[in-house]
Amino acid sequence: MARILAEGISVEFPLYHLGARSLKKRLLAATPLRLRTDDANRVVVAALRDLSFEIARGERVALVGRNGAGKTTLLRTLAGVYEPVAGRLTVEGAVGSLIDPAAGMDPDATGRENIVLRALYRGMTAVEGTALAEEVAAFAGLGEFLDVPVRTYSAGMHVRLAFAMATAMTPQVLLMDEWFLAGDAEFMEKAEQRLSRLVSDADILVLATHDLAVVRNWCTRAIRLEGGRIIGDGPVAEVLAAD
Repeated sequence: MARILAEGISVEFPLYHLGARSLKKRLLAATPLRLRTDDANRVVVAALRDLSFEIARGERVALVGRNGAGKTTLLRTLAGVYEPVAGRLTVEGAVGSLIDPAAGMDPDATGRENIVLRALYRGMTAVEGTALAEEVAAFAGLGEFLDVPVRTYSAGMHVRLAFAMATAMTPQVLLMDEWFLAGDAEFMEKAEQRLSRLVSDADILVLATHDLAVVRNWCTRAIRLEGGRIIGDGPVAEVLAAD
């Protein structure tokens, strides 16, 4: 059964380039809440601070807040990209993420090779991976570009390939950042039905976005972040009204 349980998790990023003691002091004095010195005497950014929440099967959760609040950092932590420095995080169920179009891709491999590699990583056979590549290719509409290195792709082509790959297999836990709204109009019109199916079939949806219309249409619960902390958690209408 799909479930997410966060118990006091914190995520920090060291600022290795801040070697001057005077600069450290100025920064720590100016922003005492999110910068601190750790046990190794490094200045670190407290990106997420002591977050606790549980998301059960059937929930559709929006992560809302201003730029820099910690929405994408939390999403990437749930996806396993970042490791908490404190607390405990449990994510049960197969995870699928629409977070970064380039995440997990080998830029020197072709689009087709990346699809097959992703399939093998998900436990599919080589034959299944080849079949998946054909399905993804048909949806992405990349034509002959599917067989050239991904590093030559435009931003729009990256989005098409990443979206088609991520949505070809339905996960139990679906993590989404708002980059998926950046596709061209023709592609997004084509993708709308597929995206709706993916969201409906997933056991859990966690979406980080600034688009309140999307939050109201897709989500039943909202978690508001500010300065890396949770300052609101509840039904969408209540959390948005408190802004």
